[in-house]
Amino acid sequence: MTSADHPRVLVLTPPADGLRETLGRHLDDVADVRMLPDRDPATFHRELAEADVVIGDWTGQFWLAAAEAAIGTRVRFVQQPSAGVDTIDLAAWAERSVPVANCAGANAQSVAEWAVGAALALERRFLPLHQRMVEGGWPAESARGIVDVAARRVGIIGMGAIGRRIGEIFAAIGSPVAFWNRSPRLELPWPARSLPELAATTDILVVAVPLQPETRGLVSADLLASLPAGAVLVNIARGPVVDEPALIAALQDGRLAGAGLDVFTTEPLETDSPLRTLPNVLLNPHVAGSSTTALAAVVQATAENVRRAVLGEPVRWVTNGVPDRVAIGEQYC
Repeated sequence: MTSADHPRVLVLTPPADGLRETLGRHLDDVADVRMLPDRDPATFHRELAEADVVIGDWTGQFWLAAAEAAIGTRVRFVQQPSAGVDTIDLAAWAERSVPVANCAGANAQSVAEWAVGAALALERRFLPLHQRMVEGGWPAESARGIVDVAARRVGIIGMGAIGRRIGEIFAAIGSPVAFWNRSPRLELPWPARSLPELAATTDILVVAVPLQPETRGLVSADLLASLPAGAVLVNIARGPVVDEPALIAALQDGRLAGAGLDVFTTEPLETDSPLRTLPNVLLNPHVAGSSTTALAAVVQATAENVRRAVLGEPVRWVTNGVPDRVAIGEQYC
């Protein structure tokens, strides 16, 4: 069988270290893998119309919205090479009975390490103390009032693979952990609370919930106002989950002691955003889950799941409620 006889797999994500090689090892014997030749909308739509499987774009440049679902009439499976699927219209693809899968948990360790590291940096004042040292000072008095993270109550919004790993690391440090999740998680060793109760009893609030219509603005001005004085917030979810103007106001007036932000309402972050000027904010350009280790795991998971789809085996991590067995062409392959 020649490559022309194989299902066509369109890769929207730009070339990264080892991406094509890993995909090739898993797919070249069963699929015709095509990297997007030019990163412009016309090329994207032309290639999409000829694709049987699509690997999404982790940069967010190319969305798989309702218009793309209408263009990609041959597409039978969509694999997003990340945990977030907010650049994909899940309902539009579900209407066409096309399963959309993500890479749940593949970068959980990487994101969790950043979230806990950001909380440590904020609570222990790493950045301001370092800056004063660089400027020639010896700010020993600034250690007064610092409390060990083990003594701080941690609340996690969203207990998928990333939220669970964050909880495990904080628990290993010794911090009391509680959480809120959209659905019950009875298997977890920490108490579940309502959102208002969680906020009122949390010193370190970590936002790790996917961006969906029901989670947009979930961390509202009222929720931020109910956090105890001196609390900090860490957001590794998506920017629009948090009311960003309300967050800025809470940081400016001191109701929040600090924030660690990997994600923002607008990305890249506007050059004139007040967040860039606040001394109690740790900023990161949406790369918490982009360590070399994490990217390798994401690419591996993507390749393995696409191979399952092409061979007609059950795929993993379907996010839009479509059955996990994929029909390529006239029959299951």
